Amino acid sequence: MKRVKLLAQAFCMLVVAFFIMSCGGKEKLYLFNWCYYTPESVIELFEKEFNVKVVIDEFASNEDMFAKLRSGGGGYDIIFPSADYVSIMIQQDMLATIDPDRIPNVTRYLNPEISKFTGKFDEGNRYSIPYYFGAVGIMVNTQRVPNFERSWNIFERTDLAGRMIMLDDMREVMSAGILRWNARPDINTADPDIIHFTRNLINQFWKPNLLKWDSEAYGKAFANGDAWVIHGYPENVFEEIAGTPLEEYTVFFMPQEGGTVFLDSMVILKTSKRQDLAHQFINFIYRPDIYALFADEFRFPTEQIHTEAHNHTESIPMYSAADVLGGHIIIDVGTALDYYNEAWYNSIRVGN
Repeated sequence: MKRVKLLAQAFCMLVVAFFIMSCGGKEKLYLFNWCYYTPESVIELFEKEFNVKVVIDEFASNEDMFAKLRSGGGGYDIIFPSADYVSIMIQQDMLATIDPDRIPNVTRYLNPEISKFTGKFDEGNRYSIPYYFGAVGIMVNTQRVPNFERSWNIFERTDLAGRMIMLDDMREVMSAGILRWNARPDINTADPDIIHFTRNLINQFWKPNLLKWDSEAYGKAFANGDAWVIHGYPENVFEEIAGTPLEEYTVFFMPQEGGTVFLDSMVILKTSKRQDLAHQFINFIYRPDIYALFADEFRFPTEQIHTEAHNHTESIPMYSAADVLGGHIIIDVGTALDYYNEAWYNSIRVGN
């Protein structure tokens, strides 16, 4: 009996070990993406279809992402940088070239109109594939702020002091300031005088009225009533207020002086050991039913990126394709980045 018992125990241990190995032995794909930007439903479908495990880390700004990569952190396969950082990563030889033969869905469905934007930083999409092209703007709680201009000047309102948040993102805030105070705005200017002028006005007219700079938790601050006006990505806010009464009283707009748009792309790091699986993920994202699911999750219009995916839920997109196609895109400014860094880190963000 003892021998039988020992054999039974050994068999059970083998079964447990096999179960652990079969679950833990799956190939893993490592993603480094923006906060709130990777729908669980899409990831689960990819994991099931390809029998893999997707591991996701999140970042709140391009600067944070890039600093982590340069310090050797991560071991990631796919990163989701904005246009200016795609340029920087190409220049620093950090990216693998994309094989178009392994991404037939992209070849078939990528809207050719997007090339007028991607051509500014990656001609022919040799290193990057658009993930989403979206708007950055302003969300307002109309219960608390019933009257306002659709303008960047909302951040100059002293009556809203302590109830407004702007992104903790150097280029986004500086771009907003350039659009607000310059007659012929170029958000990618390399002119130090314009950059310093904009810095001074942000410090004088916007900064004193802000609750904080924040690129991570501003959606929660809006949802719980701490903030009434938000500069940021609307999907981050609507993710927090979906299905609540506040959703009815929330307005998103692109300011009349002009707003920025973001084009975040999927890139494969040159150091990735799973480049074939990374290509499969990119191709999967561009399957029409999957891209529609991704867009529905965040109430994105699909047509400015994908020619065949269609929003299929009852939710109305937060903005139109026209809003995005008419926006200003942030690109790499080369050595002029030093002027922006000086304005941001040595002045605007000092004391915060």
